[in-house]
Amino acid sequence: METIQKTIQQLLPQEGYTAATTKTIPSRCKEKKEATVHIHYDFEECIAFFNSKGKELFGDHFRIHASDYEVIYKLLVYIIRDEERAKKYNIHLNKGLLLSGPIGCGKTSLMRLLNEFQPRCNRYAIRSCRDISFEFIKEGYEVIPKYSAHTAKRSTPLTYYFDDLGTESNLKYYGNECNVMGEILLSRYDLFVSQKITTHLSTNLTAQEIEMYYGNRVRSRMREMFNLIAFEGEVVDKRC
Repeated sequence: METIQKTIQQLLPQEGYTAATTKTIPSRCKEKKEATVHIHYDFEECIAFFNSKGKELFGDHFRIHASDYEVIYKLLVYIIRDEERAKKYNIHLNKGLLLSGPIGCGKTSLMRLLNEFQPRCNRYAIRSCRDISFEFIKEGYEVIPKYSAHTAKRSTPLTYYFDDLGTESNLKYYGNECNVMGEILLSRYDLFVSQKITTHLSTNLTAQEIEMYYGNRVRSRMREMFNLIAFEGEVVDKRC
């Protein structure tokens, strides 16, 4: 794969992400089913937005590192539905995102910022895998359809971002052990196949660890459900 330049000055002329680039995004808002949104995207302005919004959400210490530009670029290609560049980087716009990288590299922050980049009606719900495991202790097996089925309050299941897959544990409810996230992912796969509803994940687990913790069936379904976007090489721990 072609290496994206790591500075804005080099990246912009090479990739053509200037103020002249226009994308049309179908709206998923119920009241605007046929509407489209025309937006000009400029990578430098996107980075400025992430820095500004990041300081607002996470504190004045927050900043985007130049070493993360390649990952951010691919996330933007996906979120603005840029078909030409998505094809170039083997990103399937009908699939969800699986953001992979070591602890402290900023996966959760980037996925939260990416959500802020979208129109409010297109945003995904965010849930920590660890919090879902605690819900299972309190609510039992009702937690699984909660994240993968219709409810009385909504006719269409939500798009979810499940943060930090692997931090939860197999827990027991009245003596019965359950791999909660494994079951939820299998149910989300059914939604992906039947209704084209996407799911997003972040994790620091390797592919082998995912198979070890969740089984070959879940790993196989994940290959079909997700675009893998990974932090590679030496990554700065953003929390230090």
